[in-house]
Amino acid sequence: MLGTPGHLVQTTQEQHPSTDGRRRLSDVVDRLSAGLTNRFAIDTRALAVFRIALGLLLLTDLALRSRNLEAFYTDSGVLPRAALFSDYSNVYSLHAISGELWAIALLFVVAAVFAAAMTIGYRTRLATVCSWLLLLSLHARNPMVLNGGDTLLRVLLFWAMFLPLSERWAVDARRTDEPRATVSNVATMALLLQVTVMYVVNAIHKSRGEMWFNGEAVVYVFSLDYQFTFLLGDVLAGYPELLRVMTYVWAALLLSSPLLIGLTGRPRAALATAFAGMHLGMLVTMRIGIFPLVVVTALVPFYPPVVWDGVTALATRIGLTAPLCGAMSRLRVILPKGPTIDGLPTAAPAPQQLLTVGVARGRALFSTILPWLFLTLVLLSNAQAVGYTEVPEPGDAALEATETYQSWKMFAPEPLGTDGWFLAPAELENGSEVDALHRSAISWGPPSSHEDVYPTTRWRKYLANVWGGDNENHRSYLANHLCERWNDDHETDLERLDLYYMAQPSEPYNETEPVNSIKLQEYRCDGEFIQD
Repeated sequence: MLGTPGHLVQTTQEQHPSTDGRRRLSDVVDRLSAGLTNRFAIDTRALAVFRIALGLLLLTDLALRSRNLEAFYTDSGVLPRAALFSDYSNVYSLHAISGELWAIALLFVVAAVFAAAMTIGYRTRLATVCSWLLLLSLHARNPMVLNGGDTLLRVLLFWAMFLPLSERWAVDARRTDEPRATVSNVATMALLLQVTVMYVVNAIHKSRGEMWFNGEAVVYVFSLDYQFTFLLGDVLAGYPELLRVMTYVWAALLLSSPLLIGLTGRPRAALATAFAGMHLGMLVTMRIGIFPLVVVTALVPFYPPVVWDGVTALATRIGLTAPLCGAMSRLRVILPKGPTIDGLPTAAPAPQQLLTVGVARGRALFSTILPWLFLTLVLLSNAQAVGYTEVPEPGDAALEATETYQSWKMFAPEPLGTDGWFLAPAELENGSEVDALHRSAISWGPPSSHEDVYPTTRWRKYLANVWGGDNENHRSYLANHLCERWNDDHETDLERLDLYYMAQPSEPYNETEPVNSIKLQEYRCDGEFIQD
């Protein structure tokens, strides 16, 4: 009798081996699901900091661009709307409705209002969508001044539209009874994968050259005195051995970038900090605008709850929490509450019930289906950038319409091999000559200060694109702008000007390199708009 129950149990187990198999498979699936959920979870405090940083970046970007408002975005600048519509097909830009300075300035103010609303978390979703649309419009108005930082800022704003950015530290948080600790969904997955894929694609591009893996790349980057290096960069340029070490460190970081997804907790925070530290180093060594700050903002969501627990405790200890909470409470009192569909009663009249159902379905489409679709397209776009596949034509049209196509070729496959500066020797009506670009006397020698070569980072990028082989028309546009700018400010008009690029090979191990003057354009100020 004692053996009978055991025998029965054994027989039962032998008769149902598939049950154990299904259970084990279910356990494996549950563990994988939990692992994926954990790796793509973002702390809601990280999302709040991400939102605030994005808003501040937009305000900073607008402030920096406003220095060249007339030159880059009006009809009296380097790209009048006639030239824009002629050279670029399918231009959809509010900034191209008018070519007047006051109209562009007004759009800048409107964009600043939405960016400020996003920063404080007021009508957050609306502010984010409008900020993204206005940024698309601004970028479409003059593609010649855009860089990798603009692309990243644009796609971060795109993904931000699908994220719950207002659950913490926001005016809109008054609508949330209890904020979630973390969020893990397709939008958080898309944001984290976006940053990781950026590094992976850049690493693949760099691997197709030699300098990033033989230790020479950063040495050559820091030899581009006229284009990039400034502040601490001018000092570091004198230490090539240190720059070789930095080359290997950066290459190793790029190769380890998939671990931003693979790791969790403190190890992930440490790796994100290493990337952030390198980008902050770029901020004080290279003239590349706000690109380093945009990347640091993109890294914020990688920091896990343990980091934000420490940040919150530190803020409380040094007395920051109380005044910040007080300021947010005052904003909630001052700013009106927006209408909400969530409050409609279940027994509402039929039209309201239909509206509720329609809004619910629209939210499902907006929060789930669209992020999945564009995540797939963005991954295909990055794979296409390195030659692994092609985006189907409908997908390519969607990427183009939303400006989410990507490449990430910064300093890849190798750094530029030529440095240089621009000159515009021009002849006045009285026979004298000036440099119309710098509005000074002509000097054919190297500039006395590297900081004097390009007025702003946007001018550096613009002139680099003018130098590009596919932008011949823009040389005439620039020359025409220089003529008009001089003639509007001086009594003696310009008659003609030439545009030169003074090319100097980038050779960090040679103290002197020959300078080759390359004539890009001959332009008569009273002639046709586009001249050969």
